[in-house]
Amino acid sequence: MRTHISLRLGTITTALITPFRGDRPDLAALEQLAERQIRSGIDGLAVCTVTGEGPTLSMEEQAEVVRTCVRVAAGRVPIIAATGTNSTSSTIALTRQAENLGASAALVTAPYYSKPLQRGVVHHFQMLAAETTLPLIVDSNQSRCAISLSRETLEAFSCIPSIVALVGVLDTDICSVDLPRHLRDRFTFLSNRDDTARAFLGQRGDGIISAGANIHPRLFASMQQAARAGNVHAALALEGRLLPLVQALGADGDPSAVKHALHVLLGTDPSVRLPMVALAPDEKTSVFDALTLVSDLRSKSLPL
Repeated sequence: MRTHISLRLGTITTALITPFRGDRPDLAALEQLAERQIRSGIDGLAVCTVTGEGPTLSMEEQAEVVRTCVRVAAGRVPIIAATGTNSTSSTIALTRQAENLGASAALVTAPYYSKPLQRGVVHHFQMLAAETTLPLIVDSNQSRCAISLSRETLEAFSCIPSIVALVGVLDTDICSVDLPRHLRDRFTFLSNRDDTARAFLGQRGDGIISAGANIHPRLFASMQQAARAGNVHAALALEGRLLPLVQALGADGDPSAVKHALHVLLGTDPSVRLPMVALAPDEKTSVFDALTLVSDLRSKSLPL
């Protein structure tokens, strides 16, 4: 059997938004946002995620987003393309596309809404691994997928060499305490919750895919780096500074709220695609108030 594939994953990957201009992704704005992230010390970029409104993007648009970010990154950080759907065939097609465009890995959700049996989930990923070569990051966000991965499923995943990381597994009761050592050693464990990002590293987690890092990448990266280095005082101080913003955005980062915050800070277009809608006036006020606690809104320079 092949040994499992390696992938360089740091402590923080940004779930990058997809800016729009009119009815198309704004690729020029996307270039600027991606470069800002990389220069701010982010370890990687995840594109076409829920935060990036991936479910609303056509296959052609997803290709444009991946291609743009791969070109901007130029090997400096990994570009992780979200390619998961609740159809095995379309997941394979999107993953092959990302592979051909130079993505470093695929972020693949467990099949959602249809709620397959555990063996169906295993077969889904076995088929994907057989048909593609990218390292796979399995996203098992239970609130979105309505599936909790069983111990037997994780054991089966450990035999699929291209599965390198799991998102959300350590957030579930079944795995948070008594996950066997060989499984802990086999995978990289990631979270996608900004509200528990610092604590997750202290609980044997490895990193986070962050929506909030869209707004202040340097601060979020500094918090994670301090937590990883064991500098508890600095990590707690940064967490306290960022907490009002995280609360205003929601634990896993509402795209509308993230885009509004970036509009306030950078002047970017806050447009979202249905079924997402723009923030209501009171929600905009909440985001603005949270930003004032973190940012100098009088500054005209681009905040990192």
